[in-house]
Amino acid sequence: MRILFVDVVYGSSSTGKIVKDLSDAFEAKGHTTFTAFGRGNDLIDLKSQKISSDLEVYTHAALTRITGLTGYFSPFSTQKLINLIETFKPDIVHLHEIHGYFLNINQLCEFLKLKKIRTLWTFHSEFMYTGKCGHAFECNKWQTECMQCPQVHEYPSSILFDFTKKMFNDKKSMFKDFEHLRITTPSKWLADRVKDSFLGERKIKVIHNGIDTERVFFRRDTGTLKKSLGITSKYIVVSIGPDLMSDQKGGKHTLKIAELMKNEDVTFVMVGVNKPQEIDAPNIISIGKIYDQNELAKYFSLGNIFLLTSKKETFSLVCAESLACGVPVVGFNAGAPVEVAPDGYGKFVEYGNVDKVAKILINSLKQPDLFKSSNDCIQYARDNFSNSIMVNNYEEVYSDMLKS
Repeated sequence: MRILFVDVVYGSSSTGKIVKDLSDAFEAKGHTTFTAFGRGNDLIDLKSQKISSDLEVYTHAALTRITGLTGYFSPFSTQKLINLIETFKPDIVHLHEIHGYFLNINQLCEFLKLKKIRTLWTFHSEFMYTGKCGHAFECNKWQTECMQCPQVHEYPSSILFDFTKKMFNDKKSMFKDFEHLRITTPSKWLADRVKDSFLGERKIKVIHNGIDTERVFFRRDTGTLKKSLGITSKYIVVSIGPDLMSDQKGGKHTLKIAELMKNEDVTFVMVGVNKPQEIDAPNIISIGKIYDQNELAKYFSLGNIFLLTSKKETFSLVCAESLACGVPVVGFNAGAPVEVAPDGYGKFVEYGNVDKVAKILINSLKQPDLFKSSNDCIQYARDNFSNSIMVNNYEEVYSDMLKS
């Protein structure tokens, strides 16, 4: 079987790591894979290729801001991908995140439809059934027709124009006669959202994102790390995320929760802070982004509790990674995380209620039996979110697609 993966990144970020794990796993099974990606380091391995130049990405982003349209530009990288598909001759094209200023999405899909290429599309966000939003949050216009977008100035940002109605209807038309298309999502929460969209008649399969629970995300000894950080408190709450202080990841809420708990014997460790030197609180240790996954696993293992303050997550790899390291989750109800860390492995409250989160943290730290044991958390993650389970599930979908 020949599989071509397409994603905005490769080997980094959440989707890029997933794509590389899939590529490596299917190569190990004897299949032939190749990955086309748009952004990042262009010299990762011999079975991947960066198809977009930085100049074309910047141009696409600039045109999006000027015109309000996104996913309509990048002619050179789009043609490069089409040429790659014709040369590689895949049995299956597996699309992941293809927004991010590196493809003309409609042109690519028209080619896939014309050539009747079997296409699997894993939605990691809401971008493909909304006018432009990766996360629609509380807006429900996508259920009927996007227009007058309340997030028009958010990513992908437009300075003046709102073309969400056009982009919504163009996507609707694009999917209408996409015959050889299958769709998967990483969570039931996202699948239910897709079913409420114009794609509601499509069959949607849920395949949870996978992590390496054998070699990377497992319980680590953290004595040396704790000592190096100078932590002497009895309890530790860890919060990890890319760009943790962004509005989407909600690091500002962690600061408020830490302030509410300043008299407790607790240290908050925040990983993924762009400017860690700007956070000055006696019970907070802030750290920049950590790229080494093994080092990251030590920080997950450091906590008694993992704190999630995101607005919305369509899966939440950090919740799965935390459980794999034996640490339960407390935070805001951000969509899919409740599914990833169900009762016993996680506790969630309405978004923004820092007082309630602080109370849960205090109670759970002092009464650890409110959650499953560390070993139970680890086993739950291995049983539900291991790479091997993800790979086997995708292999079943691929096999089924090849029969049609």
